[in-house]
Amino acid sequence: MASLQRAARWLGAGIVASSAFAATLAYADTSLLNVSYDVTRELYKDINASFIADYKQKTGETITIKQSHGASSAQALSVLQGLQADAVTMNQPNDIDLLAERGQIVPKNWRTRLPDASAPYTTTMVFLVRKGNPKHIKDWDDLVKPGVQVVIANPKTSGNGRYAYLAAWGYRKLQGASDAQALDFERALIKNVPVLDAGGRGATTTFTQRGIGDVLVTFENEVSLIDTGVGAKDFEAVYPSVSLLAEPPVTVVDKVVDKRGTRKEATAYLEYLYSPAAQEIIAQHHLRPRDKAVLAKHADEFKPIKTFTVEQVFGSWQKAQATHFADGGTFDQLFADRK
Repeated sequence: MASLQRAARWLGAGIVASSAFAATLAYADTSLLNVSYDVTRELYKDINASFIADYKQKTGETITIKQSHGASSAQALSVLQGLQADAVTMNQPNDIDLLAERGQIVPKNWRTRLPDASAPYTTTMVFLVRKGNPKHIKDWDDLVKPGVQVVIANPKTSGNGRYAYLAAWGYRKLQGASDAQALDFERALIKNVPVLDAGGRGATTTFTQRGIGDVLVTFENEVSLIDTGVGAKDFEAVYPSVSLLAEPPVTVVDKVVDKRGTRKEATAYLEYLYSPAAQEIIAQHHLRPRDKAVLAKHADEFKPIKTFTVEQVFGSWQKAQATHFADGGTFDQLFADRK
C-alpha cells in the first residue's frame, strides 16, 4: 500500500510538473504578427520591446512579435488573401474596412473597440525639401508650378499617397474652389510627379537617396525623422498653411486570433498603444499622441498646423475612395492624362 501511495504521489507530481512545463511551452510559443504600413518600422520596433517587457512583468508570459511592413493598401490585400495577421495597424480606415466588408474577418464596428475610433495617434502631411529650399516651396500652390518635381507615393497602393492626393484636393476646396477647379489643380500636381512608388518609404528613398524631385509630400513623422536625423544637413521640413489630418487605425483580426487562440494577447498589444509608456514612444517617433499629458510634454516638438478631416471635405472615406481611387476614378483619369 505504501508503495502504491508513493507511486501515486510521484505520478501526481509528474502531472503537475508536466502541466507547468506545458504552460511554459505555451507561453514561449505565443507569437503575434502585426501587419503595418511601411513608415512604422522604427516605431513598432520600440513599442514591441516595451510591450513584451511589460506583458512579461504583468503575466509571466513571453510573447514574440513579428512585423510585416509595406504599402498600406497592399498590406490589407495580403491579409484579405490569407496573411495570418493577429493585428493590423494601418494608416487609413479604408484598409480595415476592406477586411470587414470583403473579407468579413473583422467586424464592421471595429472602430468602436478602442478609444478615439481605434486610432492611437495622429499625424498629417507636410513637405520635405532640399536644403535652402531652392524652389521656394511654401504651400500647396507651389507644387503645381512648372519645373517643380513632386514626389508622392502611389495613391492606388498607398495610404500615404491617398493622404497626399486628398490633402491637395482639400486645400483647393477650402479656398472655395469647385470640384472642377480642384480637379484641374490635382491634374497639374500629378503632371509634376516624375515617379510613383508603391509606398511611402519607397517615395522617401526616391527623394533622399536617388536624388529625384524638389519636394517630398509625406507624413510629418517621416519628414521629422529625416529632418532631425543623419540627413538633416541635406533637407529641411516645410509646413503648408493647411493639411489633412491622418488618424491611423488599428484592430485585431478576429478570424485569425480566434483560430490561433491569440485574442487575449493581441488585444492587450493594441490596448498597450494607449498606455503612457507607448504614447511616449509614439511622441518620440514624431507622431502626435492622444494622451494629453504626453502631447503637452512634447508640445514644442510639434509645429502648429491647421488640419481638416476627410469627413469634412469628402463626406467619408468610403466616398473619397469611390470618387478618387476606385477603378476609373479621378486618379485614374489624371494618371492617364499625365502620360
